[in-house]
Amino acid sequence: MRKLFVIPAFLAAACSSPAKPDTTPPPNPGGGGGGEVTPPTSDVAPATNNDAALIAEAQQFVADMDKELRKVYVDASQAAWTNATDITPEHEKAEAAMGAEQAKTITRLIKASRKFEPVLSKLDPQTRRQLTLLKFSGQPAPDDPKQAEELAQVTAEMGSIYGKGKVCTPPKKKGGKEECKDITALDKVLQKSRKPDELLAVWKGWHDNVGRAERDLFVKFVQLANAGAQGVGFKDVGAMWKQGYDMPEESFAAETEKLYTQLKPLYTQLHCYTRAKLNKLYGDKVVSKTGPIPAHLTGNMWAQQWGWMYKELEPFPGQPGIDVTPALEKPGAYDEKKMVKVAEAFYTSLGFPALPDTFWERSMFQKPAGKEAVCHASAWDVTFNNDLRIKMCIQKTHEELDVIHHELGHNYYFAAYYKKPVIFQSGANDGFHEAIGDTVVLSMTPGYFKEKGLLAKAEKNDKITINRQMATALDKVAFLPWGLLVDKWRWDVFSGKVKPEEYNKHWWDLRKQYQGIVPPVERAATEFDPGAKYHVPGNVAYMRYFLAAVLQFQFHRALCQKAGHTGPLHECSIYGNKDAGKAFWAMLEKGASQPWQDTLFELTGQREMDATAMLEYFAPLQKWLEEQNKGQTCGW
Repeated sequence: MRKLFVIPAFLAAACSSPAKPDTTPPPNPGGGGGGEVTPPTSDVAPATNNDAALIAEAQQFVADMDKELRKVYVDASQAAWTNATDITPEHEKAEAAMGAEQAKTITRLIKASRKFEPVLSKLDPQTRRQLTLLKFSGQPAPDDPKQAEELAQVTAEMGSIYGKGKVCTPPKKKGGKEECKDITALDKVLQKSRKPDELLAVWKGWHDNVGRAERDLFVKFVQLANAGAQGVGFKDVGAMWKQGYDMPEESFAAETEKLYTQLKPLYTQLHCYTRAKLNKLYGDKVVSKTGPIPAHLTGNMWAQQWGWMYKELEPFPGQPGIDVTPALEKPGAYDEKKMVKVAEAFYTSLGFPALPDTFWERSMFQKPAGKEAVCHASAWDVTFNNDLRIKMCIQKTHEELDVIHHELGHNYYFAAYYKKPVIFQSGANDGFHEAIGDTVVLSMTPGYFKEKGLLAKAEKNDKITINRQMATALDKVAFLPWGLLVDKWRWDVFSGKVKPEEYNKHWWDLRKQYQGIVPPVERAATEFDPGAKYHVPGNVAYMRYFLAAVLQFQFHRALCQKAGHTGPLHECSIYGNKDAGKAFWAMLEKGASQPWQDTLFELTGQREMDATAMLEYFAPLQKWLEEQNKGQTCGW
């Protein structure tokens, strides 16, 4: 069981996951591409004498741009790290100021770079690509200086509201103190309680308190962020995001829908099985036999992953366990640092370097005593110079061990490309960045856990296989529609298709359409339930997680082939395989220096994102689910 985690929003570099709350510094450098695929080297057009001066000027512009961007990225990153690990009014103000300066710098550079458009096709590929990526290097600031400052302030304020969010209940005894829970404590209630009323109180408290407090700020944010995007030539922020994938905007939207259509039958079978089990557990009054699932019953605040319901959904109880939480919880066996050391050892087994000493000195493994901090797991290179860190409030669970492996995937990506120009210090596309650590998690088989001393046995039979696949699917398959809909909602919001008075209704319409999930109680138009998810107030584009859910299986299949694995895909582990590690590192080193299609091809032999590897991995479970669901009306 685990939560997906993300990149702090201001960089495609300070990376994190999709499940916990996150924090967002200012926009991210690099982004993975432009609206059109950068032409290969052979497509460089011949330059004329009249072009020579402009070409030379463009090359000097890019060299100067790298220095200027590096300074504002580092300043913004340091301020964001400080505020994320010690939330105070002063740190919030400093983060807003640095975010505003970064946005203004990016906006100015984008506008200045337009003079080189006449010779763009005649530039060398590296200069041309840096100019192309510049358009996607962060959230542009509005032209009006007052609006630019307001955008930075609103962004920082929303992030702090989320980071400091709590749900408080009245004192149980007269004269007592009210009890307040942050998102970590609320998560534990959702994970462990099976009392519908208690779950509803937690769910409603978080959505009412945090989401509602952000609503008016978010309405302002949309206007201001769109003004910034429009000032540099985009229709709106959503259009800017969609064009950042080395393909036309319309093609990218269609591609994401195609991938989900491939995977929807698998999700529908999982939803059908889960609903039947929840109906049996809670009864018809709480969960319908044929309708959507209420959002508060899946063990997760956003119903985005269902792993904490594994015990209730386990296909074959009594089989040898696949949860290493008991081993982690043994008194004196593991602390936070030792859990991180386990994850580091996986990467070094592939031939990757050890983490630098500064990683251990500067990372946040627990919330600092007496301080407010954002516990959402994230990975950082704060100074864009191998200054690797993670920020987590680590708990001794199997889920958190997975998350640590995920976050170190970001760190090793940073380590592989940190010597490149700063605008190339990003994933081939943002889905790549999120997929690296999750690819490693797919190799954390029972055999791997046994070798690490976390499982006593690594037995193998068909029932154990289905149990393990169910545990993985409750994380990765259950996540698919959620991963798609968060940005589909924002695309509609940024484009103006959905007005503020319709924000909440449209949110729940999409959740029902794609997830088969509905709110446990009626929600008013005045609520702002999207704001209960960090990435919305944090302005972190979310489609990266959906793409990562697909790409990780594509990467896993390719790496297993390079490792010489010949059995079923779900049994493969690349742990300790230097051949797979060499191919993996070669991909990471490229960063965003070339179109993602080229980087994907070099590892997998494919130029398109492809869901067949995920379907291959889960083939045993899908067949089993179809057998279990016979006679039921699946869908909602």
